Amino acid sequence: MHPADLKNRQRAVVFDRNRLTIEDIVDIASGSARAELSDDPAFRAAITRGADFLDRLLREDGTIYGVTTGYGDSCTVTVPPELVAELPHHLYTYHGVGLGAYLTPDQTRAVLATRLASLSKGYSGVSVGLLEQIAKLLDAGLLPMIPSEGSVGASGDLTPLSYLAAVLCGEREVWRDGVPTSAADALRDAGITPLRLRPKEGLAIMNGTAVMTALACLAYDRAEYLVRLSTRITAMASFALDGNAHHFDETLFSVKPHKGMQDVAGWVRADLGAGQAERNGKRLQDRYSIRCAPHVIGVLADALPFMRQSIENELNSANDNPIIDGDGERVLHGGHFYGGHIAFAMDSMKNAVANLADLLDRQMALMVDSRYNHGLPGNLSGAEGPRAAINHGLKALQISASAWTAEALKQTMPASVFSRSTECHNQDKVSMGTIAARDCLRVLELTEQVTAALLVTVRQGVWLRRRVNPETPLPAALAQMEQALGDDVAPVAEDRRLEPELRVLIERIRSKAWSLYA
Repeated sequence: MHPADLKNRQRAVVFDRNRLTIEDIVDIASGSARAELSDDPAFRAAITRGADFLDRLLREDGTIYGVTTGYGDSCTVTVPPELVAELPHHLYTYHGVGLGAYLTPDQTRAVLATRLASLSKGYSGVSVGLLEQIAKLLDAGLLPMIPSEGSVGASGDLTPLSYLAAVLCGEREVWRDGVPTSAADALRDAGITPLRLRPKEGLAIMNGTAVMTALACLAYDRAEYLVRLSTRITAMASFALDGNAHHFDETLFSVKPHKGMQDVAGWVRADLGAGQAERNGKRLQDRYSIRCAPHVIGVLADALPFMRQSIENELNSANDNPIIDGDGERVLHGGHFYGGHIAFAMDSMKNAVANLADLLDRQMALMVDSRYNHGLPGNLSGAEGPRAAINHGLKALQISASAWTAEALKQTMPASVFSRSTECHNQDKVSMGTIAARDCLRVLELTEQVTAALLVTVRQGVWLRRRVNPETPLPAALAQMEQALGDDVAPVAEDRRLEPELRVLIERIRSKAWSLYA
């Protein structure tokens, strides 16, 4: 597709002082939306007022942190007037100490969009030209190569965001069409002039929570889908285990009024259908991983609205320091770079998501064990006759799922409690929000792997249940899901390598391939 045609098909997300959503950032990250800086004169005038106010203060010999002083503990050091212009470039230069894996292109687009959102609030004292430069990077597909490690989450994401600041000025490296390229060369080829940062602009770019908030937006999007997918898997597992659908009764759940939990129970109830609930001869009480699944999944379902509020409030905040009130002509020194709300949301999310992995792992353990799966073959092997002796079904897949679950659970130690005093005890209480967000993404990755294993398992279990009990009707929603899964995973009648199919399923999960519930 021609780039111009692609751009015309993308939704435009306008950056001004209005509120953005998690979905705006996720869509820009995925490439389904593009960032547009508002051309509204009132918006641009508000941005300019802050920058002009700083210029006037400098002319009048005002003392401004990070503009006429050193940074952090060095705030007592006065910068000679003739060196003020060089200070922002020193800031991003000495913060070029990041390590670890580079952020992915999706993550980097989210970071640029998130920083643009904060600076567009008009309280950072930056120029319109700086905002335009960030938008140009996104439009040209020039993505700073940002190492993921090195931030303590206050004063914001200094080290990773230094890579954005440097690229805006034509330094360091970018991803261009997936290839590492000199920023100077990439900007020149795109017709973009490198910036010379104004006095506070280096601090404004770096001294904020853009990396952790961007990663939190992406994490939220993935966690929200896992709530629905783990619910559908639970319904299929209940059917495969010939379970008791009365466990999801509407009256039963009406007496425990957690809305998210009630929604999950309602989805399972609808998936299983009335006929499933009415059949006789059921076990009175299924094991907890089936009977209590809405209670487990519901914790995350009920926490998501709070998490959304925290993430979107941070996304729509001016979170650098100092805050520049261009209208009131004040410089306000504070600590809005502190990422505690994101840290708490991410530490909480990774706990709830890891519990989904644990729940699904327990469901799988029931389904593969002939002592508990109500008449299905051991390890859900589909082999029959003499060949059954040499086939092992999903035995190894269950081991791998347990390994992924264990690793996810191990990652749930909250990062926010590991605050360290840094930078000569100036940054003596820090959020660790970026580490929490990175941990959460890793837990999500592992849980998606467990989920892929369970999709194979429930597809196999439903197939075998219908072979064992051919008179049992398959409810419509589950039949539709089984058919969709069948496009990627055939029944395991004979042992085969499942890794390729698992990788396909993981991509389906991340692309939200299945429409689940209204």
